[in-house]
Amino acid sequence: MEEAYRAGKLRAIGVSSFYPERLVDVAALAEIPPAVNQVETHPFRQQDAAHAVMAELGVVHEAWAPFAEGQNNIFADPTLAGIDAKHGKRPGQVVLRALMQKDVVVIPKSTHRERMAENSDVFDFELDAEDMAAFAALDDGTLPRIFAHYDPKVVGWLVRDLVRTQQLGGGTLY
Repeated sequence: MEEAYRAGKLRAIGVSSFYPERLVDVAALAEIPPAVNQVETHPFRQQDAAHAVMAELGVVHEAWAPFAEGQNNIFADPTLAGIDAKHGKRPGQVVLRALMQKDVVVIPKSTHRERMAENSDVFDFELDAEDMAAFAALDDGTLPRIFAHYDPKVVGWLVRDLVRTQQLGGGTLY
């Protein structure tokens, strides 16, 4: 990646799911540290400690699954509903706005045009300290909800799946 960067083939190097201890390693050992780190970040797992490490290293924090892949009935959450009613917005817009105010880059996934438009309509309001405190309280401190990168069984499953895909000619094994 560093060779491709130096050759002008890349504008930046990014990583995904590098939790603090691994991010510190790669940032210290790389000639060109990562510009961005995409980690599971949503209302129920806000990653404040990891965010602090990223900020210290000058690495941009990007949210992976900012809507928690719909878990915990996120779009009907009473805390988010209270905040969205206050601002005339939808729960997803509150999530995106709160993460943005925490200096987290958000790229929400949607295949529906109306939701894409809704997800873009987050620049005309700001959450106050009370809203942000209520949002922060949604973080329940649990381990990863969507994909446990530290779990050897999960990682083994992923590697086996990638190898199987490669063997079937369906992709590139990196």
